[in-house]
Amino acid sequence: QVQLVESGGGLVQPGGSLRLSCSASGSIFSIYTMGWYRQAPGKQRELVARINRGGSTNYADSVQGRFTISRNNAKNTVYLQMNSLKPEDTAVYYCNGNLDGVGYWGQGTQVTVSS
Repeated sequence: QVQLVESGGGLVQPGGSLRLSCSASGSIFSIYTMGWYRQAPGKQRELVARINRGGSTNYADSVQGRFTISRNNAKNTVYLQMNSLKPEDTAVYYCNGNLDGVGYWGQGTQVTVSS
């Protein structure tokens, strides 16, 4: 089992940047596929980006080229660097850890993009 805690959300103007962090504890972090998801009001939760234990990544089309997911296994942390933020990126962002189909979630962090 793994416990996940997100941080780094906040209010940012369009075109700005934020970096989200997700710290993990309780299990062997390096073997988990880690992902960032988001949920906007009235919408379903959607995958933003994912990184597997080998470092391969994939992104939603809507964030490709603007967001970068990375992980530091020594620090048990996964990051989401978000650049060129748009109002439509506004959502609660959740960290997810998955191992063999069993997933764990953090509590979420709010990202608001507004002028």
